[in-house]
Amino acid sequence: MAESGNVAGVLLAGGLSRRMGGGDKALLPLGGQTLIAQAAKRLAPQVSSLVINANGDPSRFKALALPVVPDDLPDYPGPLAGVLAALRWHARETPTARAVVSVSADAPFVPLDLVARLANALPTNTPTPVSVAQSHGRRHHVIALWSLECTGAIEAALTRGERRVEAIVDRLGAVAVPFPDFDAAGRGIDPFFNINTPDDLAFAETIMTTSAEQENAP
Repeated sequence: MAESGNVAGVLLAGGLSRRMGGGDKALLPLGGQTLIAQAAKRLAPQVSSLVINANGDPSRFKALALPVVPDDLPDYPGPLAGVLAALRWHARETPTARAVVSVSADAPFVPLDLVARLANALPTNTPTPVSVAQSHGRRHHVIALWSLECTGAIEAALTRGERRVEAIVDRLGAVAVPFPDFDAAGRGIDPFFNINTPDDLAFAETIMTTSAEQENAP
């Protein structure tokens, strides 16, 4: 079982955002900040160190003051490449890290106990432990804890041309960790709601406003 204090993190911001019309979805405004800043605010306190996985000019993320780690592989092979890049980076730069939690940059409501619960769900003496967040009976394959021992298996899968995160998660025998909805003015919201369309962004803005009103209520 990984100790949460030895878990690093990565925000995956390497997607092409086709359903948002292209561009940098992670930098869209939400709740007075960027979408990726909202995700970072949730994840950063839970991990020993945090990086952004993104390709292109890293200076566009300078406001976050986080290292930007590009894919090691060409042609945007997907989130698995981002996980692999983060595992390699943390193995070099944060030697105390034993695992990396990945969160997509378009998921601004991840639980504040995400890392602890993913870490605590892992059985001991597992060769390549992985745990994956689950809600409403559905696994969220890119919101997961990956031990550093997974690096070789992920690299091999990508070398074979396998890009589906679900396939490697299944191969590694991932543990699914269920999470409940959170309450927004009496309405249950999936904590892993992610933003893919302009309508999703508008809905997330409504949730942000409702949550702020709840926090400020007497």
